[in-house]
Amino acid sequence: MNQEVYKEILSEIPENVQLIAVSKTKPNSEVEAAYALGQRHFGENWAQEVKQKQEDLPKDICWHFIGHLQTNKIKYIIPFVHLIHSIDSFKLLMEVNKLAQKHQRIVGCLLQFHVATEETKFGFSMDECLEMLQDPRFSELKNVEIRGIMGMASLTDDQTQIHHDFHQLHDYFHLMTEKFFANQDSFKEISMGMTDDYKIAIEEGSTMIRVGSAIFGKRNYANK
Repeated sequence: MNQEVYKEILSEIPENVQLIAVSKTKPNSEVEAAYALGQRHFGENWAQEVKQKQEDLPKDICWHFIGHLQTNKIKYIIPFVHLIHSIDSFKLLMEVNKLAQKHQRIVGCLLQFHVATEETKFGFSMDECLEMLQDPRFSELKNVEIRGIMGMASLTDDQTQIHHDFHQLHDYFHLMTEKFFANQDSFKEISMGMTDDYKIAIEEGSTMIRVGSAIFGKRNYANK
């Protein structure tokens, strides 16, 4: 873990922005090093990996699931997950609600939008999201709480494009707030920005940045 970079990021981000330290593929010792410095919010991409870390590490850690979530893996994270950033379909949200009900929990969720130029990235289109929010079944979901939105910018060095992507996400957030969540104070999060683009994301209104390699170094995919 690069403690100096970690402290530098904390010092430069606004108070209203939550740093999610992305610890995927990293050993418990790296999480513990960040924990010792006061970090409590960590992001993971694999359900079984975060389940094991949650069992092994301090229980006051807030675990954020930030990767693509398969329905058959929801069961691993529902008992403890703090926030699921990557709800990208109505089917997935309904399944999260069903399992959360079994565990007598209300699970915080963000709706993931696709705004990047790459087709390979996941997420709702605005039309798909509006269709879901107006579906009568949506109002019946009592064990999930929609707390905001998430998205990823295009993988490019073109900062104008990155600004455009994040600005679009911010516009989506305001549209949804006005049309569907005006009376829900907990709908307040815009999770956007990673190691290479979090500064632009903050300029465009991000409230959560997901930073991994800048803090922990390159990821260890060998065992995945």
